[in-house]
Amino acid sequence: PLLKSLESWLREKMKTLSRHSELAKAFAYALNQWPALTYYADDGWAEADNNIAENALRMVSLGRKNYLFFGSDHGGERGALLYSLIGTCKLNGVEPESYLRYVLDVIADWPINRVGELLPWRVALPTE
Repeated sequence: PLLKSLESWLREKMKTLSRHSELAKAFAYALNQWPALTYYADDGWAEADNNIAENALRMVSLGRKNYLFFGSDHGGERGALLYSLIGTCKLNGVEPESYLRYVLDVIADWPINRVGELLPWRVALPTE
């Protein structure tokens, strides 16, 4: 009911604003994006915010100055791959250092047709 009331309020206020005003543009944008903005209220799995995505990117943002010293574009690509892999581990509840140690220990002899088993969300890490 609160979202429907907000949508109605936006539509009513739009009638009183000049179409060229910044506020009217903001209201029009919100109304044009309304299904996406309110999706979380219709789907129990959807989050009302993007904190997970923002937290995943925080590491990238904080290390931006350090990335200047990867040495080359190729080194930067490899660094980005590692950051992505570490972030994926964290999102899947896998401890990144244990995961990387395990994968680096077994990958040389691992059958190529089973490499999917080494993905962070599928790997079975040995218990120590």
